[in-house]
Amino acid sequence: MISVYNPTSDLLASNESDVSSWIETLAKRFSPTEIELIRHACELAAPLYSGHTELTGAPLLQHALGVATILIDMNMDVEAIAATILHAVPGYLDDWQEILEARFSANIAGLVEGILRMEQIQAFSEFEGSHGSDRKNSDQSQQIESLRKMLLAMVQDIRVVLIKLAERTQTLRSLSGASPAQQKQIAQESQGIFAPLANRLGVWQIKWELEDLSLRYLEPKLYKDVAKMLDERRVDREQYIIDVVAQLKHELSEAGIKGEVSGRPKHIYSIIKKMKSKQLDFSKLYDVRAVRILVDDIKDCYAALGLIHNLWQPIPGEFDDYIARAKSNNYRSLHTAVSGPRDLALEVQIRTFEMHQHSELGVAAHWRYKEGGKSDAKFDEQVAWLRQILAWKDEVAVNGDLLEQFKSELFQDKVYVLTPQGKVIDLPKGATPIDFAYALHTDLGHRTRGAKVNGSIVPLNTKLQNGQRVEILTSKLGSPSRDWLSAGLGFLQSSSARAKVRHWFKYQNFEENVAQGRAKLDRELHRAGAGAVNQEKIAQKLQFQKLEDFLAAIGRGDISEHQIALVIQEQTAPKPETTRPLVPKRITTAQSKSGIVIEGIGNLQTSIAKCCKPMPADVIVGYLTRDHGVTIHRKACTFITRLPEERHNRLLSAQWGNENASADIDIEVEAHDRQGLLRDISDLFVREKVNAIKANTMSRNNLAFMQFSIEISNPEQLNRLLTLIQQVPNVITARRRV
Repeated sequence: MISVYNPTSDLLASNESDVSSWIETLAKRFSPTEIELIRHACELAAPLYSGHTELTGAPLLQHALGVATILIDMNMDVEAIAATILHAVPGYLDDWQEILEARFSANIAGLVEGILRMEQIQAFSEFEGSHGSDRKNSDQSQQIESLRKMLLAMVQDIRVVLIKLAERTQTLRSLSGASPAQQKQIAQESQGIFAPLANRLGVWQIKWELEDLSLRYLEPKLYKDVAKMLDERRVDREQYIIDVVAQLKHELSEAGIKGEVSGRPKHIYSIIKKMKSKQLDFSKLYDVRAVRILVDDIKDCYAALGLIHNLWQPIPGEFDDYIARAKSNNYRSLHTAVSGPRDLALEVQIRTFEMHQHSELGVAAHWRYKEGGKSDAKFDEQVAWLRQILAWKDEVAVNGDLLEQFKSELFQDKVYVLTPQGKVIDLPKGATPIDFAYALHTDLGHRTRGAKVNGSIVPLNTKLQNGQRVEILTSKLGSPSRDWLSAGLGFLQSSSARAKVRHWFKYQNFEENVAQGRAKLDRELHRAGAGAVNQEKIAQKLQFQKLEDFLAAIGRGDISEHQIALVIQEQTAPKPETTRPLVPKRITTAQSKSGIVIEGIGNLQTSIAKCCKPMPADVIVGYLTRDHGVTIHRKACTFITRLPEERHNRLLSAQWGNENASADIDIEVEAHDRQGLLRDISDLFVREKVNAIKANTMSRNNLAFMQFSIEISNPEQLNRLLTLIQQVPNVITARRRV
């Protein structure tokens, strides 16, 4: 790190000339005040960058201006442009943050800091190509996915991601100046991490260029072959497109449809991908020749589609309506392929101008409409969606290719940290170094005695932050502390880590627990006046094969004195022939799918009460029936609150024993009836991985009333699902049925 770089006068003059020429091109895009801010950023950066190059060999200032130009084409705001020009300043000024805040603004300094953090994470995390064994490929795919999630989770301002995507695009444009090893490594990283990020954000122009340029260095021969085939037909294709565009403009005008028509170049990566996936020859592709129609509203989209299909014969199986059913990233358009003039295959895309703006620039498109400090609710919602961390399907397959489809999963609050080797570990938000240790290995967690975060020793209850590098300090023969289980001390956040600590203590001091359990059992027997009762039979009633295991469970507190008293009462109470036993004679060992633990009852059959249908995280209680084992109710269920006093001894303590448990619950949806409503809600269940067990619908007075029985794992999943259902067009309300 240096304070000031002293360039030569020749280099300074050259930089000033380049900057002045570049700034002259901005007059139509920015106001005089904004241009002055950009000029000020260039004046600070130029002397610092002079004489320095980017890793491809391109001058650093030229590289920064190239990135800024890409962002200007994406309609980014002046703060993002200034931050892009200043992005390398931290490498040349020790007090860069104070200088940027004083001379520009806290927002611009924050953007520069965000860019720096993303670069540091890349440096921490090793990225290797998808080669080697299946196991290695699988691990690498998981790491790439985790790295993408962590990059987004760390970003406080989504503009940082867009700047980074533009920066990577500019690097690829000049990658020919890098060494072969650098070319391959950067291309793999771009295809594995940055192109999928651009895809998920909907920044299509960046995505296509990242994919094409990466492929140019990863599969140069195949790239050149396809490029050559396109070039050989370029003149014919361009004239063909010109003729088609002219014909369509005339036909639209005759039909009274206002719109714009243009030709669209097919990008090489998608051509090669389709050739591979569908095993097609180049000549069999239908979308090498393509045109796009932009109209004012949706009805004109379908009117234009009808005109196209009347004009030329549609190709079967080549029509997609992404307006009626938008893609998961909100991409909307009509796609059709027809046998156009001279019977040549022609792809036609039809969309509104608004859809086109989103399809070309995605999240970046919203910056064009932000004015000053005014809030853009739609944009803020999208940023919030991103900050909840995106969940991808396996985009990197064993052969290294990317899959188009994405699978929406339940968004969870996570924190992403790094091992000393650069491996990304995801943990629950608020996780500590001890959670981190147990996530790596149970034995490592048991032996944890200290931790370093980014090289500094920290307390074990420190809350970890995204992107931190964590190192665990251990003892050779260590064991967990009981303090770790105290919620008030904040040592553990993850349920899996707590379970491992509890398990360790559960099986320590067995003899001591047996002795304590024997004393408790003797005390209960004496209290009940049942000293002659066979203790082994009591243990067997509670599903313990050995008396010592039963006594140890009592000593550990797994079985309460109240539950012991119930079984003793059953053993000693007279049983008339007309009276059914309190506990069923035949006890099933089957576990319920809910994974419910009834304290002290072992594997007694359980069932979910139909009256209240509790779900994981609901406070529950067990009710011991005479015929059907234990029924699980919500503690607030009216059946429980109105239970007569004489039957309170049938209530048992119960809890959800499986963190991945699920339960059947009922939801109600009320909506204005329309065609496709049930299909849209069903598609939502599929995307959210929610299993719908039963559906019942009824329509009355143009209103639709729907009831669904679904499997839900936790309240967060239910709340998210209900929120998404309420966003389905025509839906009025969606709620849990009580």
